Amino acid sequence: MKHIIEGKLPQERTQNPASVAVRLIEVDEDGAGQRLDNFLMRHLKGVPKTHVYRIIRSGEVRINKGRCQADSRVQIGDVVRVPPVRISDKVQEKAERPAPPREFPILFEDDHLIAIDKPAGVAVHGGSGVSFGVIEQLRQARPQAKFLELVHRLDRETSGILLVAKKRSALTKLQDQFRERETGKTYLALVSGAWPANKKVIDAPLHKYLLPDGERRVRVTTPDDPDGMKSLTLVKVRSQHAPRPMQGLPAMSLLEVTIKTGRTHQIRVHLSSQGYGIVGDDKYGDFALNKRLPKQGLNRMFLHAWRLQFNHPATEERIEVRAELPQELVEFVCEKA
Repeated sequence: MKHIIEGKLPQERTQNPASVAVRLIEVDEDGAGQRLDNFLMRHLKGVPKTHVYRIIRSGEVRINKGRCQADSRVQIGDVVRVPPVRISDKVQEKAERPAPPREFPILFEDDHLIAIDKPAGVAVHGGSGVSFGVIEQLRQARPQAKFLELVHRLDRETSGILLVAKKRSALTKLQDQFRERETGKTYLALVSGAWPANKKVIDAPLHKYLLPDGERRVRVTTPDDPDGMKSLTLVKVRSQHAPRPMQGLPAMSLLEVTIKTGRTHQIRVHLSSQGYGIVGDDKYGDFALNKRLPKQGLNRMFLHAWRLQFNHPATEERIEVRAELPQELVEFVCEKA
């Protein structure tokens, strides 16, 4: 197994806004085998799906000058004619005001993938009130890159390892590993309270729901809930920290948390359901404690994607990448030791 811990921060570069003019696109290895509709959506970002299907049905889209269907498969070397398309004012404004280019600390990179160390407070992609995220900024910083796609996701408040595929073949193979639970994902979480050493497994289904204002939430549910999703979390105590009454801080536990399923907010909800909310978690944590944390130097949720194991998509070599705790978390936990 190859172990990768330290990384480097490459130079930032800039990118011009993408053109929406008529194009003849030659299919490369990253597009080979894709359905035509998916291929077009990749190249016509921001164009509604209904419009993509309309231009296919009308015959305006051609493969090697011939008519085609939405489910036609494009092959390497094919030339796809993409007609003029009209985009919304919102999409046009976004193209004229692209995300600021940004590189992130690199833990591992080769011709197939990048493992970056995502800072807390940065979304992985735009949407839900966020105009851009890691992937948009990375694309702007690397205008020469033909393909950059997120392999998986992290909550905005969570820091740590995030994989980005540089080839479609790498994307599909890595996503297959995540889906089939062939990856090893371990986080570091600081919780309020003294976690019992014998509590090592949380096996409780999770149910997603929406608050009245439309915000997403997750809760533990019963095994007979038809909407419950099986969720399994393993917990190991790394260190225990005594209470600090003068600072208004309770006993705390630093945990190594390995998830065997990748459900939304899984770690946060599972730990909270046991009575040990993650320190700084504004959705499932101890809200009274959270108000006292900034004065003690903590302005974020203490959850970090620390270690990730996966098989390399090209070589099948088992890779282990580590992102050590950010300095602000190290300082907080050391002060509480």
